[in-house]
Formats: sequence, structure tokens, C-alpha cells
Amino acid sequence: MVPSGGYLWWYVDGLSDCGQHGITIIVFVGSVFSPYYRSAHRRATRQGTVVNPEDHCAINVALYSPGQKRWTMTERGSRHLQRGADFYRLGPSQMSWEGDRLVISVREWANPLPRRVEGRVVLHPQQLFRQVDRLDSNGRHRWGPIAPMARIEVDFPKPGLRWSGHGYLDSNEGDEPIEMPFRDWDWSRADQPDGSCSVIYDVRQRDGQENLLAQRYCPDGRIEAFEPPARRSLGVTGWRIQRQLRFEGAPPQHLSILEDTPFYARSMAHLNQHGETVPLMHETLDVKRLVSPVVQWMLPWRMPRRS
Repeated sequence: MVPSGGYLWWYVDGLSDCGQHGITIIVFVGSVFSPYYRSAHRRATRQGTVVNPEDHCAINVALYSPGQKRWTMTERGSRHLQRGADFYRLGPSQMSWEGDRLVISVREWANPLPRRVEGRVVLHPQQLFRQVDRLDSNGRHRWGPIAPMARIEVDFPKPGLRWSGHGYLDSNEGDEPIEMPFRDWDWSRADQPDGSCSVIYDVRQRDGQENLLAQRYCPDGRIEAFEPPARRSLGVTGWRIQRQLRFEGAPPQHLSILEDTPFYARSMAHLNQHGETVPLMHETLDVKRLVSPVVQWMLPWRMPRRS
């Protein structure tokens, strides 16, 4: 059970084999980006009560294709939610395990322009992992790779996209609001030439502590920790988000900013490692900006709520 003020999310992303298309899907229980959830939790804390995270759920879908970019994230209350060990249904959209594959069906409206987003994503994991790692010094926030190596099939009749490529699935959970320990973080995942996937979580806490997780997940189920390179700048976004990545050698090539918001940036690039070019997904989250009054006022314009 997700505690009051806590959260749980599943994250799926995919990059097409041709390198032209991308997708991310985040399925939330207790949406960390929700201004409604944050307001409800603060009110409950003042009153000495609790808030139900299942009253603040959402499925965020982002499609990245030339001329076909779509973004949707409608928050819904608990009466729209059904979930169990192997399924999650929220309003007209759902996610479920069907045998050894994860199937996500989406029927949503894009924001801010109201256009239909309807389609299906099928993720075929190559290997499943059960490891869970702590992200903060107190262990109240955790992350686990579920299927870091996978094939993904994307079929969206609306807006008219169909492709396949490399996929990825992980999960985050927390026992308290995300702003309690964290200041910001950088996360990246790269598909390696040997079929493994390397993940780096570079976390900075409000108290000045830093937590660094660098692990390689192998097709045979092995998990190998590695010493990551030094932190280097990827430059700033239009909203002045300072992105950082741990890499050595030449800077990433074909760096494309997929999401540029006041508190969050997502980028796609290719990195040269030992003479091989590997695809890379990267994100930066600035938690201090996320909880600022100005950003909290702006968020409902992109995240409508259906209670």
C-alpha cells in the first residue's frame, strides 16, 4: 500500500530502431507531479489527517516523432481506478501483464491542444529483475529495474504512428513526498553493444549528501556495479535546467531535447563508448523548482483533473 504523501510509478520508454521515434509512459499512484496531490497532502498534514494516494493517479504518455509529438497527463480520482498485482486500469486506459509481456492500452486527450491519443504498446522483456535500490540516505525512496532490456512495439492509430525498437521498464516508490529529501537528480540509461543496459542515477539531496548508483544489467540476469566517469555538463535547456551526465570521451552526438519544462528535462542522444555508438535516454529533475509556487500554479494547465 502506498502511504499518505507517498508515491509509486512505473516508467516505460522506447527508442525506434531507425532512431526517429521515441515514447515514454509513466503510470502513477500518488502523482509526484500533481499540484492537487501536493495541496491535499499539505492540507491533511495541517489537519492531522491523511490523504489517499489513489485519489491522485495519472497515466502520462509522451510521443516523440517528427511532426507527431503528443503529450497527455490527466489526473483521475480513486473511483476511476482499478488495480491488482498484474493490472492497472485508470479511466479509459490500462496496463496489464499478459503472460510474459506488458501491454498498455491508451485512450486519452493530448494537452494543451485537445487531440486524441489512442494506441497500444507491447513490451517484451528480455530479462526480469527484482532488485530494489535505495535512492536517499534513509531508504524512504527506492528504485528498481524491472525490464531494462526489452523489445517494444508501438501502434497508435491516433495520431498515426507505428514502429518497434528497444524498450525499457523500471519503477520508483517513496514513503513521503519527493521534495522531502531531494534537491535534484540526473538519470540515464544506455543500451550497450553486448546487449546489456547501463543505468546511472546521480542524486543530490537537500542536506548536501549525494547518492550515486551505477549498474549494468546483463541479458543473463547478472547485475554489475561499475565506477562511473566524472560528471560533465550537457548544457542548459530553454528553461535553464542544467543537465549533467557522467561520461568520458567525446560529448554525446545528435543530442535532442524531448521535454523542456521549468522543472524537468528529457533528452535523447547517442554516446560513443569504446568505438561503439550507443543510444542514450537522459532526464534531469529539479525538485526545488517543481515545488515552487509559480510552477505549482502553472501545472494544472498541462495536467487537468477528473475527480
